[in-house]
Amino acid sequence: MKCMFCGYSESKVIDSRATDEGGSIRRRRECMKCGRRFTTYEKIEHTPLLVIKNDKTRQPFDIAKIKNGVLKACEKRPVAAKDIDRLVSEIEKRIYNSYDQEIESAKIGEMVMDGLKSLDEVSYIRFASVYRQFKDVSTFIQFVSDFEKKIKE
Repeated sequence: MKCMFCGYSESKVIDSRATDEGGSIRRRRECMKCGRRFTTYEKIEHTPLLVIKNDKTRQPFDIAKIKNGVLKACEKRPVAAKDIDRLVSEIEKRIYNSYDQEIESAKIGEMVMDGLKSLDEVSYIRFASVYRQFKDVSTFIQFVSDFEKKIKE
C-alpha cells in the first residue's frame, strides 16, 4: 500500500479490526520510509447487478430504493428500525447470493412483500397496494380478502 504522505510503496500493518459488522476491515499502517501512520479500509467488491424494470429497461441495483419503499410502508407503524434493517439486509443477501447479474424488479417486489407479510400486516398491504398498482377498489378488496383467508388458515 502506497504511503499517502511520501508515496513509498511499502508499509506495515500495525492494527486490523473488522468494521461495518464484518463487512470491511480497517487497517492502521505505518510507512517503512517516513514512519507516518495512515488508515486503509478493505471491503468486499460486489459484482455489478442490474435490475430489469417492467418496461425492460435496466438500471444499477440500489439497496436504498428497497429500504425507502419498506420505510414508507412501515411509516407510523410499530415496526422497529432494526427489523427494517434486518429485512432489507436479508433481501440484499438473497439477491447477491443468486449469482445472477440481472434480476427483475418483480422478483425484488415479491421478496419485499414476503418479508413485510411476516413483519407487519398493514405495512404488507400498504406496500402491495403501491407495488401491485390495483386498477380499482374491487381488485384491492379481493386482494385483502385473499390475504385475510391465508391468515386464518
